[in-house]
Amino acid sequence: MSFIEIQCGEVLSSVIFIVEGELQEVPQAQAINSHLSTCSACSAEVAHEQLMHQKLQDVLKRTCDEQAPEDLHQSIHRQLRAQMAGQATTEIVTQFSMTEVSIEIDEFGNVEHREIQIEQTHIQHFIDDED
Repeated sequence: MSFIEIQCGEVLSSVIFIVEGELQEVPQAQAINSHLSTCSACSAEVAHEQLMHQKLQDVLKRTCDEQAPEDLHQSIHRQLRAQMAGQATTEIVTQFSMTEVSIEIDEFGNVEHREIQIEQTHIQHFIDDED
């Protein structure tokens, strides 16, 4: 089976599919693989993009490792114990927020700029008046 020759530009426009492991979604997947096996420039570019993608994933894992505060764990535990004991919870506090994380990484994988913004915080109190 022969492949239609594919140009470097067509290969490089499919880099995201290669990096994400989704090359099979591209109609010219076999031609791209064939091209990459013979074109060192495209192979080097794909390798570079894969490395940058991996570094980005590593940075995101390190910087976006948030944990719930201990008082939240304790509050949930108290509410569950109260429910298990047949007691009604007199107050429920619901809090939610929207956070935006922006990270800029240079070509060597170093974090150049990191910004975290809390867009909105909303707290609701529900009090049981039946007591």
